[in-house]
Amino acid sequence: MRPTRFYSNKQEKQVAKAVGGRKTANSGATPFVKCDVLADDWAIECKCHTEHRSSMSVKEEWIIKNREEAFQMGKHHSAVAIQFEPDGENHYIISEIDFKEYMDYLRDITREVDDGK
Repeated sequence: MRPTRFYSNKQEKQVAKAVGGRKTANSGATPFVKCDVLADDWAIECKCHTEHRSSMSVKEEWIIKNREEAFQMGKHHSAVAIQFEPDGENHYIISEIDFKEYMDYLRDITREVDDGK
């Protein structure tokens, strides 16, 4: 089995590519740049397993720390990306405010499409 860092690095690259962002150096363990991936106005923390698991315990501290680090870097949104297996699908934990904005956006797009018919 490969070291945990191998799988973390791989997930960070996948997330960065998927969201059009960039992976931070040393997983954000520098004094000024935090989080694992930065994309537009988002700071994303990545968490993964090294082998397939059907569950993952999500820690509140991940979300709080990510939100604080996003704020410190001037980012308005934060997310935690979780992956249940190497090369698996990423799932994003976002705040209720961000989720509501996303829902409103989808409603607006649907309305525009429906009105255009």
